[in-house]
Amino acid sequence: MTVSPRACARISLLALALAAAGCTTAPRGPVTLNLVAINDFHGNLEPSKYTYTSAATGKTETLRAGGIEALSGALAQWRKEDKDLLFIGAGDLIGASPALSSMWADEPSIEAMNLLGLRLSSVGNHEFDAGSKELLRQQAGGCDSPRPAKACKLMPGYAGARFTYLAANVLDKATGKPFMPAYRIEEVKGVKVGVVGAVLEGTASVAVASAISGLSFIGEAEAINRELPRMRADGAKVFVALIHEGGKTDEAPDQPACSKLKGGIVDIVKKLDPAIRLVITGHSHQGYLCNVDGRVVTQADAAGHLLSRIALQVDPTSGAVTDIQVRNVVMNPEQFPADPKVTAFLAGVKERSRALLARPLGKLGAPSVARKASDAGQSPLGDLIADAVLAATRAHGAQIGFMNNGGIRKDLETSDAALTTNFGHAQAVLPFGNWLVVMDLSGAQLKRLLEQQWQRPSASGATILQVSQGLSYTWDEKRPVGNRIVPGSLKFNGAPVEDAKTYRVVANNFLAEGGDHFPEFAKGTNRVDTQIVDLDALSAFIAKNPGAGGTTAGMAPSVRIDKMRQ
Repeated sequence: MTVSPRACARISLLALALAAAGCTTAPRGPVTLNLVAINDFHGNLEPSKYTYTSAATGKTETLRAGGIEALSGALAQWRKEDKDLLFIGAGDLIGASPALSSMWADEPSIEAMNLLGLRLSSVGNHEFDAGSKELLRQQAGGCDSPRPAKACKLMPGYAGARFTYLAANVLDKATGKPFMPAYRIEEVKGVKVGVVGAVLEGTASVAVASAISGLSFIGEAEAINRELPRMRADGAKVFVALIHEGGKTDEAPDQPACSKLKGGIVDIVKKLDPAIRLVITGHSHQGYLCNVDGRVVTQADAAGHLLSRIALQVDPTSGAVTDIQVRNVVMNPEQFPADPKVTAFLAGVKERSRALLARPLGKLGAPSVARKASDAGQSPLGDLIADAVLAATRAHGAQIGFMNNGGIRKDLETSDAALTTNFGHAQAVLPFGNWLVVMDLSGAQLKRLLEQQWQRPSASGATILQVSQGLSYTWDEKRPVGNRIVPGSLKFNGAPVEDAKTYRVVANNFLAEGGDHFPEFAKGTNRVDTQIVDLDALSAFIAKNPGAGGTTAGMAPSVRIDKMRQ
């Protein structure tokens, strides 16, 4: 039977009328939103050493984990299970990077995250290493950079990040508004997810002051909570916080529902709006899957060693999160075959970098010069760097060299049986490109400076400065904070340091501006910005001193920092 067009129209109208009378679609059941999180990648394009103890097996394992090839393989495998998987980050994707990334202004790491399909990340403190202008360039692309020798040199026309950096608590002092977007709404399987990002409020203490000029950092929870009404107005029903601040626990990285988390992140989480059930963290370079105040709080170690897999079960109508399952998965390259596109990209970066990275600097006195410190706080590599920065600035009158442990990122390795080290190894140790500043401090200021090693915010713990040959002292942990240097033990070239005498010291510009909670450096007078880069100073010292870092005659380590034995 043939139905006329007019009859078809009447049937359609009848169907619409029935729908209006109450014929509705059946309610949707719960949906599972799959997230994968990374933090503190720090430009580690290649695998690196990772040691962990598994809660599942009780065994301690050491392997080379991470690298963009393993990450690409894992993400490809998991996207086959769920094409709507959301890949997000919690800051420090760049900065403090190995040479393969940092020598190209970290553009390879940004492009790697593009290839991996990263959607969003909070900023971390290391995103500000080269200044706020450079961070905006890395987000938006272009070649107008404060690092013209590095920017746009790997590939012309750098296009920037295809993911979005979030910074709810980083404000432009001039306007009072967020310096970058505070949040983004991602629609996953029909559910609008509000993702908000923040960096540690104390970024000013761990960043070069000039790099964050014009910016202020407010409380993480305060900033995140005030964005919730805006996210709700934009339709969000589920809320996820990315916070570049973390904690510590002695529980295994794969321990479900860990309960011993301590550190700055704990108080932050307790202040968050109850609607935020999931908090993805960073900064402390730990792997954990914890419960804090009824929230799930995760972190995936650092350098791509782990990825956090997170499954949120959500009522799509109300947005209620009914269950959260989390796992930290070790990125073992043998278990996750790489995406060919990522392999080709990495091979191209390595080929472009090969000649510069392999440039020999000189011979060390040991196969590896370690950054691990003694119980007193002195390390072989710290000694070497402090001696190097002093040697580089003798012409400016420097007598004493200082180095901060946080600026020493890796052990100094050798390349062959002859103990030759190269530029790539040295650059991995000192990736920031800080320059050296020489200044005058009185003996009294030197004492105050060294006492500041223990006058720290409770979450950060003591930080022992590395010192050059000639300066020595003993400290006693039983003495009160502010008076831990044993009286009479602080000496320079064997003579007691005199309060009224002037000493010429050198430190990198981060310390010189009072960074890392050492405000006494900022009070130094007769300052000279030498523009000598710390990496160049180390490279020149190694070239001029065969056997550096070892026990060769004339290079034997001395006790510079000692601790009272109880």
